[in-house]
Amino acid sequence: MSNRQTKTDVILIGAGIMSATLGSLLKELVPEWEITVFERLENVGEESSNEWNNAGTGHAALCELNYTNEKPDGSIDITKAINVNEQFQVSMQFWSYLVNSNLIRNPQDFIMPLPHMSFVQGEQNVTFLKKRFEALSNNPLFKGMEFSDDPGKLMEWIPLMMEERTSNEPIAATKIDSGTDVNFGALTRMLFDHLQSKNVDIKYKHSVNDIKRTSDGLWELKVKNLDSDTVERHTAKFVFIGGGGGSLHLLQKSGIPEGKHIGGFPVSGLFMVCKNPDVVEQHHAKVYGKAKVGAPPMSVPHLDTRFIDNKKSLLFGPFAGFSPKFLKTGSMFDLITSVKPDNLLTMLAAGAKEMSLTKYLIQQVMLSKEQRMEELREFIPNAKSEDWDLVVAGQRVQVIKDTEAGGKGTLQFGTEVITAADGSIAALLGASPGASTAVNVMLQVINKCFPQQMKEWEPKIKEMIPSYGLSLMDNPELLNEVHTSTAEALGLAEKEQSKARIPELV
Repeated sequence: MSNRQTKTDVILIGAGIMSATLGSLLKELVPEWEITVFERLENVGEESSNEWNNAGTGHAALCELNYTNEKPDGSIDITKAINVNEQFQVSMQFWSYLVNSNLIRNPQDFIMPLPHMSFVQGEQNVTFLKKRFEALSNNPLFKGMEFSDDPGKLMEWIPLMMEERTSNEPIAATKIDSGTDVNFGALTRMLFDHLQSKNVDIKYKHSVNDIKRTSDGLWELKVKNLDSDTVERHTAKFVFIGGGGGSLHLLQKSGIPEGKHIGGFPVSGLFMVCKNPDVVEQHHAKVYGKAKVGAPPMSVPHLDTRFIDNKKSLLFGPFAGFSPKFLKTGSMFDLITSVKPDNLLTMLAAGAKEMSLTKYLIQQVMLSKEQRMEELREFIPNAKSEDWDLVVAGQRVQVIKDTEAGGKGTLQFGTEVITAADGSIAALLGASPGASTAVNVMLQVINKCFPQQMKEWEPKIKEMIPSYGLSLMDNPELLNEVHTSTAEALGLAEKEQSKARIPELV
């Protein structure tokens, strides 16, 4: 066993989209800093960031109905939709900067223009969708959104979903052409290729087993080299824990008080993938439905056109599954070993509160292929079982914590950043919208962890992200510029973009 010790400026744990984004931002801001990345698997982007393990939507709240809640008075709260959209625009600006600076090439390998649609059935849901459309379409971020409850119009938009639809139930959809499909696996690989060319040291098959503070204020990591079966020690001034579901255990090992009273609940996903190219060709959109009553927000059904390895695919899901693992390649003991004296009550409270979720997950796990096909037929009435296969997607770990609003053991359905008071360590926990908002989330990490450098770094951040510190919604001219420049840089076809472009202000 070797006890070789190496020292570096920044350590990134986990080679997914979050570490790739943070590394790329830091390399632009302080090129001289040394960065080391540890990845347990033998390649980058193999867990939650992999294109087969996530939903691949550029989550911009254009179609996701769970970002717009109906308030008790019947009005629609669009606050979350605005936030998610603004954050996605930040990602698009940073990717455009990387392409324009020749730091990454061939954007069509990771982003494609694709209409985003919401689709609902039943009178109550149609009323909700119309109200949502009215609330959003007046907002400059959602310009170009169309609504229709006319079966003829819907036949033009979604022929595969309308064919042989016999139900008399009212149906409606919204459509916006400025949506995208993002392959986060491909993007992660591109960003790490770029980082490697900038001398970032990526160590594959290295598992971080322990993390603790040294007497001189540095962080020391005990890292197992899985190839040579030796243990190495690495120290750094700043550590980012971006290991997906694996982050919670490492956060707990760091011992920082901010990491206490936090638990995690794993949920796995399954997707149906269409293997009949004729069917794949008949659909060209991401179509999100409404979650069933009692279902958690992450289980909103959607029928997605995806571009994977430059090939068009069609996926439907997700169906929830349950495994106690925190990562797809994790251990069956992940959940039980994450329960500590400080989060035990939080976890028990969540267990008592979330009985309906537990019941829902058990029902989902028990579904047969034919029962899953029945759910798909709500979207594609004439779907044939032989055209579809089941694929196991990635693991997500939902954060459980005590909140003022929800009380003890509240399940969180977002992305959470936990940082130490002195900014020397940060961890990313949680799930969707995750990858789509990676740039915004990593800017928050930089802001919290390097407050003393922010003044000096701000001009460079604004060069990379022109809207930094501003609301695009309140600056329509800037929004127009951003839309135009990102569409150009990322090769999002003019014809797709022009419909959704904001008219020039007179």
